[in-house]
Amino acid sequence: MTVYEATIKRLEFVFSEFEYVYVSFSGGKDSGVLLNIAIDYVREHYQDRRLGVFHIDYEAQYQFTTDYVKQIFDSLPNFCDKYWVAIPLTVPSCTSMYSNHWIPWNIPEKDIWVRQLPEESINILNHKFDFYEYGMLDYDFQRQFGDWIQRKTGKKTACLVGIRSRESIDRRIMLANRFNERKYKDILWSTGGLSDSRLQYNFYPIHDWTSEDIWIYNGRFCKPYNKLYDLFYKAGLSVDQMRVASPFLSQGLKTLHLYKVIEPNTWGRVVSRVNGVNFAGIYGGTTAMGWKSIKKPKSHTWKSYLKFLLSTLPENTRNAYIKKFKVSEEFWSKRGGVLGDDVIGEIQENTDAKIEIIEESNYKTTKRTVKFLEYPDELNISEFQAVPSYKRMVVCILKNDHLCKYMGFTMTKEEIERRKNIMEKYKNTL
Repeated sequence: MTVYEATIKRLEFVFSEFEYVYVSFSGGKDSGVLLNIAIDYVREHYQDRRLGVFHIDYEAQYQFTTDYVKQIFDSLPNFCDKYWVAIPLTVPSCTSMYSNHWIPWNIPEKDIWVRQLPEESINILNHKFDFYEYGMLDYDFQRQFGDWIQRKTGKKTACLVGIRSRESIDRRIMLANRFNERKYKDILWSTGGLSDSRLQYNFYPIHDWTSEDIWIYNGRFCKPYNKLYDLFYKAGLSVDQMRVASPFLSQGLKTLHLYKVIEPNTWGRVVSRVNGVNFAGIYGGTTAMGWKSIKKPKSHTWKSYLKFLLSTLPENTRNAYIKKFKVSEEFWSKRGGVLGDDVIGEIQENTDAKIEIIEESNYKTTKRTVKFLEYPDELNISEFQAVPSYKRMVVCILKNDHLCKYMGFTMTKEEIERRKNIMEKYKNTL
């Protein structure tokens, strides 16, 4: 069975289990392929069904991407419900040590928007989302959008998401986690239970596709795609390096400088729109921002180099990092994290780290719990991101990774509540 045939089988399952399905469409190659497959599937098998198409417009993006999104939305068949959303949302940014987010379509900054609101969009002037709060986190909006669709249609709802496990280790972990209780009927390529009724789930039908599979599909079925990828190819990027992500996320910094060459007019507006973009455009993808094989000064350990870097940061940023780093130190020394036998073996054979292995664990996993009796300065093992070290902390700072995702952190309840309060106060001053 080919990956295409497997995807059709997965769609058969989703459409048989759920009454309403919508596709999350970013404007990139993966979501574009999934949308085209879903449209063709509905056209052939469910002519009486409707298919939702959901796109969040983040304002600062290539004009090629905007043109592609418009092309797709203009060509959608009559059985598609269109949700092109362009509203102020709080989005993570890794371009500056002074700010960990920015807000697309922020009304007070209208004079410096990268472009004007798309005419077709659902925006701050015409939206009917009863759950929306000005500047809410984009991930919160995505989750609650599914619940809103479910309430609006009164049907059991599923979202199709075009992500592939080969794009990042985080995605592989998410899809391979057999102990995630929020899977739908224990299906690995699903996540969900986003509302109390647990009716809205996400499914990832093309999770096992390669980059080559994506382009083979487009060529074989003569499907439209974002022409930005042609320019990426001319710029020398490999098919695996071509990503149409938010330019200010860590994944987009390596190719941020291409804006300057591909769309200089867009670049000029982006530079004045988001703090730190010019620096990130110059040094993104280099050791200066935590990429490639970073090195510390010869006179420093990673712990002392971390202390030096912290001293250079604004006070609020420094304190936020210190708080998260302390959590990591206490977690690995007191509670311990789970590691596979291969990683444990490599630590024991190739490092002098002092560890304690706990055979019985409260974690729902077959891996073993490991405590570090001394927090490591650096562990030179193949699974570097699986283990703690002061070097990983340094990488977080260099990447402007304010949430410390590189170390496995997510946003805390306190951070979510703090940002919500700030956004509410800010909204009342408009």
